[in-house]
Amino acid sequence: MDFAVLERLAGRTAAAAALPGLVIRELEEIASGARSLSAVVHPLGFYCLPVLREGELGVCVHVFEPGGPPESLVHCHSWELTSSVLYGRIGNTRIRVSDTLERPTHRLFVVESDRSGVDRVRPTSRLVHSEVESRHTSARGDTYTLAAGTFHTTVVPEGVPAATLVLARSLPDGRDLMLGPVHAPAWRTVRRTCDPDRTTRIARTCARRIRERG
Repeated sequence: MDFAVLERLAGRTAAAAALPGLVIRELEEIASGARSLSAVVHPLGFYCLPVLREGELGVCVHVFEPGGPPESLVHCHSWELTSSVLYGRIGNTRIRVSDTLERPTHRLFVVESDRSGVDRVRPTSRLVHSEVESRHTSARGDTYTLAAGTFHTTVVPEGVPAATLVLARSLPDGRDLMLGPVHAPAWRTVRRTCDPDRTTRIARTCARRIRERG
């Protein structure tokens, strides 16, 4: 996959119709074993197929299975995001966060990830108040963007599968952050890698669902 081509297609309503076909071809290569790639179980409750890593650029297919968490934790990314919905519905709730020392709702945590798949989540000294700023739901064929540093939570209707094509551009000074309990200690999570059989099933099922909704 070529990042520049995908970015141009995702940014143009008429051209975006070509995206599902490109994704299906990529998924078929993964499912057949022609493309060596392992799906990753993401801490936010979905499967990630990392189809491109090229410096500060990345392309992933995110697959949300029925029965997964309906809503993710409030977080923000160190990268700019362009996400095209391949099937299902994806909701994003933007959260306004402000520093406060009086009756804070959360503490700000920094998420530091390494190449081994370990996420270390450590508390900062910042206490904050959070409130909903806006809500938006995107359906198949829609493309939405999130600027780096935008606090949000992703919502997927319970029992309904969904998938997105995600284009990411990392920023040099960006940080991955999340909101957590005021008195929570540091913790760590390990991103599990799926075996070849599981990866094949995920890719094949995703391709089939894209076709069924074509």
